[in-house]
Amino acid sequence: HVQLVESGGGSVQAGGSLRLSCGASGYASSPYCMGWFRQVPGKEREGVAYIERDGSTRYADSVKGRFTISKDNAKKIVNLQMNSLKPEDTGMYYCAAARWPLGLGCMFASSYGDWGQGTQVTVS
Repeated sequence: HVQLVESGGGSVQAGGSLRLSCGASGYASSPYCMGWFRQVPGKEREGVAYIERDGSTRYADSVKGRFTISKDNAKKIVNLQMNSLKPEDTGMYYCAAARWPLGLGCMFASSYGDWGQGTQVTVS
């Protein structure tokens, strides 16, 4: 069965950096897109960044220029490098995979069928 496992969350002061990683296993082929989402209590899960099978990337306006998503196909890992962190970046971060193009596109949670368990990021 498929599995996504996130790591790398933690607590950091504003202006600091964190690197999240998502290990994917059980996929017969590379997912159509893989994304990072974040959620805070009482709010909907929002798209942060995604990377498509061909390597194309897209970012939420709130993280452009600060976050970088990348993938290592050989290791089946997707990374999210987060720099210049702000308190508003605090939240539970989830890795997700969409095996086929669905829904509204890769920036929307409803397009994804596979999710990791999440890793907490706290910026103070």
